[in-house]
Amino acid sequence: MENKVRCAWCEKDDLYRDYHDNEWGKPVYDDDKLFEFLILETFQAGLSWYTILKKRENFRAAFDNFDYKKVANYGEEKVQELLQDAEIIRNQLKIRGTISNAIAFMEVQKEFGSFSKYIWNFTDGKPIENNRKSLKEVTATTPLSDEISKDLKKRGFKFVGSTVVYAHMQATGMVNDHVADCWTQK
Repeated sequence: MENKVRCAWCEKDDLYRDYHDNEWGKPVYDDDKLFEFLILETFQAGLSWYTILKKRENFRAAFDNFDYKKVANYGEEKVQELLQDAEIIRNQLKIRGTISNAIAFMEVQKEFGSFSKYIWNFTDGKPIENNRKSLKEVTATTPLSDEISKDLKKRGFKFVGSTVVYAHMQATGMVNDHVADCWTQK
């Protein structure tokens, strides 16, 4: 296990390596998991993914196990409670945005049958294989992430700029940005 060649970004510690080896870039079609990553990615805006990953279980506890139906019904009392929770990122706009995103998420489900069907429709239901030779080739945005971002914003989602959307696409396996010599590509 320790001799595996990985994408260089994940070699910081075991938490990062485990995330890379077991989650990052693996296709996610489950709405619950897609919402979890949406919450985490929106909180990551302006911060490092490592910071969010370290607080992931705290976010899970604070946001009712990422249950979008519960999050959509959060009122002012819950917002104030979350603003006092030192174990998460206490950004009022992101907390309120998460509630708005839960509502918009359920609207998308009503329209498309699931959020998964909606989001994966942008890639015809399968991952985009980028065949990156090195991390230098990995971009922060693409024309597709621009398009998805624009559509999500039109549907009322918050904190879904193109960079956040592309990170979500990478995390949920809509795009495969593992570098060619990474063990996951063998």
